[in-house]
Amino acid sequence: MTNEGTHEDERPLTGAALTRARVLDAAARLIGTVGLVRATTKEIAREAGCSEAALYKHFRDKEDIFVRVLRERAPRLAAAVAELPDRAGQGTVREHLEAVVMVAVPFYQQSLPMAGGLLASPELLAAHRRKLDNAGPHHVSSRLADYLRAEQRLGRVAADVDPDAAAMLLIGGCFHRAFLEVFYAGEGPAEALRPAALDDFATATVRAVLGGIQAPAA
Repeated sequence: MTNEGTHEDERPLTGAALTRARVLDAAARLIGTVGLVRATTKEIAREAGCSEAALYKHFRDKEDIFVRVLRERAPRLAAAVAELPDRAGQGTVREHLEAVVMVAVPFYQQSLPMAGGLLASPELLAAHRRKLDNAGPHHVSSRLADYLRAEQRLGRVAADVDPDAAAMLLIGGCFHRAFLEVFYAGEGPAEALRPAALDDFATATVRAVLGGIQAPAA
């Protein structure tokens, strides 16, 4: 989440930009607490301290707000994986994959409450798909697979590995970890989250994946 009233460069927001930021912050809070369906534009405006008319000056509808919350208030998973193919051959495969895990788990943790309401509404889900215009969630594993293919060409990933399956395996593990975090909300049994710390989970998960895909010399 961003700090209310500031850009990434920490300059204070004013006027329309401040109103827009408050609407997104309010929407993110409400979607995470009452769910996407109950987070109406009226409630979002009330939470943001503005009128619905002011809200509609910045966003077309609730779906537009939802998309912007995902793009601007959640960890930037899509951006993180989009940059990976250009980094093939730099650093280590392990370091790159661990970095993906460290962004993916928090992203899915914040997205799950929103996605739950979206999936429960066929009409809203259909509208969301149309607005994505083929830029859907599959791009995360697809771009990660592109990175693994690039490393494969450099001999740093085993030649007989399917990059798409390996990418899906890693992203799927991150999604399941996030689901457990959201489901138990800190009240689960001791064995629910193993390893307990996210950085330990990233290390262990990437080690398990690399055990099956990394070339011996790498």
